[in-house]
Amino acid sequence: MDQQDINKDNKYPRKFFGHPGTLRTLFMTEFWERFSYYGMRAILLYYMYTAISQGGLGLDVKLATSIMAIYGSLVYMTSAIGGYVSDRLIGSAKSVLYGGILIMMGHIFLSMPMRLNGLILSIIFITIGTGLLKPNVSETVGSLYVNDPHKRDSAFSIFVMGINLGSLIAPLVVSFVGQTYNYHMGFLLAAIGMGFGLIGYILQIKNLPVLSKTVTNPLTKAEKNSLIKKLTLAIVFILIVLLALKLTNLLTANVVILIFTIIGIFLPVYYLINMFNSKKVTKTEKLHLKAYLPLFICEILFCIIVEQGGVVLALFAEDQTQLNIGSLHLQAGQFQSLNPLFIIIYSPIFAILWTKLGKHQPSAPTKFALSLIFSGLSFAVMAIPVALFGASAKVSPLWLVLSWAILEIGELLISPIGLSITSQLSPKAFKSQMMSMWFLGNACAQAFNSQIVRLYTPNNEVMYFSIIGLVSIIAAFVLLALTPKIKELIKA
Repeated sequence: MDQQDINKDNKYPRKFFGHPGTLRTLFMTEFWERFSYYGMRAILLYYMYTAISQGGLGLDVKLATSIMAIYGSLVYMTSAIGGYVSDRLIGSAKSVLYGGILIMMGHIFLSMPMRLNGLILSIIFITIGTGLLKPNVSETVGSLYVNDPHKRDSAFSIFVMGINLGSLIAPLVVSFVGQTYNYHMGFLLAAIGMGFGLIGYILQIKNLPVLSKTVTNPLTKAEKNSLIKKLTLAIVFILIVLLALKLTNLLTANVVILIFTIIGIFLPVYYLINMFNSKKVTKTEKLHLKAYLPLFICEILFCIIVEQGGVVLALFAEDQTQLNIGSLHLQAGQFQSLNPLFIIIYSPIFAILWTKLGKHQPSAPTKFALSLIFSGLSFAVMAIPVALFGASAKVSPLWLVLSWAILEIGELLISPIGLSITSQLSPKAFKSQMMSMWFLGNACAQAFNSQIVRLYTPNNEVMYFSIIGLVSIIAAFVLLALTPKIKELIKA
């Protein structure tokens, strides 16, 4: 299928920042999905541990941080389901549509005064919905460039900028409403945002690439029967485990979180083994998978740091940061806008840079290594104010600004490049599922975080930030040493 065939149904103007007009639809869909998710995420931690008398759930802080991490893990973990459903059952276009509907319903549950029941329902609906939407909207972007690979990095940089426009606006608005007036009103704004995204997507779904409407690897009758049996056994097994935990008084939040932690770490391992052993993956594609493995591990290390921005740095913003600047009072959740703010500032620079450099730009492994160095430094920086002023002092918000400013250089070196290299190295029979692998890296990182964040206290902040930052920097130099071999495998 050539580029003309891919775009033949596109009624948009042919160019969007120098790219196919279809990129605009995907840009706006992801914009609103990220608005809804990061709007909810900006206030969810505070909602969970705020006292019941003040409109929260009154949970223990450590439990709330662990739930935040495992929630994030589940959101990306279900991308495995989304990739499979797309590749084998309904195609990317319908997966994005159904995912958006589930996400909107999840936010609506949180907007209602349903307390813990609302939280549980939102986790179920938003995690499954995001799993359907995210890998498939990204894979659709990649499908626009099957015959124009040198523009792929630039396209994904623009796409990520759209993601972060939604992520920038949401914490500012939703945190103001949620933390100033009412948490449920904030969650309702998130639901409305996803609703806008769905309307735009439905109106333009007919213009999406032909490839996105195709089931690339449909299930045979025998495979469908096997799937039904496996799902039935899985449901029975889950029910038995839950019953056993209940009867032994072990059905607690901490045990459930631990179970999902194990699943989050196990899933990407299972996926990789399955692809390596598949008869549908050629010898050359297996070499590409070998090249992808160290990059995937580095993605996990990066995400361990970046995803703590919504947990550990969120606590730092609430408890140890000066929120009053003259007559201006900031809400702690509004600091979550720093992440997308710097990405928006940096994205055009990186997009132009990669386009200008073309074939002479640094290799993907080199970009990944540089990303780990910057992410490690961003965490090490946060140890400085605590070492200088102590854990009980309220420090300038500029420390958080500096940390995120450094971190987002790292994110621009890994996030769009990671999406691009994943699309490039994916086996033909596992296109959407390979994109799911990228998101499973984030799921794995947040699964680790669900246990790591429990170690964070004001008394050990210097050691906490320093050790995690140092591990990231050491990993970067290991990756640089492996880069020549990785480049050789990519070219196979």
